[in-house]
Amino acid sequence: MPDPTRDAALDQLARAAYSLSAADSRLRGRATRTPGALSLTHARALRVLADTGPLPIGQLAAATETTGAATTQLVNGLAAAGYVTRERPVDDKRSVLVTLTDTGRRRHHERQTALAQALDTALAHYETPALDTATDVLRQLAAIYDQL
Repeated sequence: MPDPTRDAALDQLARAAYSLSAADSRLRGRATRTPGALSLTHARALRVLADTGPLPIGQLAAATETTGAATTQLVNGLAAAGYVTRERPVDDKRSVLVTLTDTGRRRHHERQTALAQALDTALAHYETPALDTATDVLRQLAAIYDQL
């Protein structure tokens, strides 16, 4: 049975998801034009490397949910900014190991701190269960986008 209220809420969620996607595009644009700016993909890569340590390009691609080619471009930008280094392991000359530099670790920490503060401020009026629900909705949206 159709529920107009639910349909309207789902429509508003879809519109909010489009707005989030547009904001991500704007952020990516700023990251290409503004020194020191990080796109969400750049920030994800720094976070993965901070959490796991050095990784081959293929594993970094999987962890950041991007393609190998996109990750190579991503690493090129991060290396140019001084955030990562690329090294060939002694035992495998075909692969490239990506390592976070001290500068990259500081930049990651700055970004994480800024994000945590922004989230805390903007979402201060939401209780933990609502935040948990929002997290679940965002993960479901990601799964839906992968199916489209």
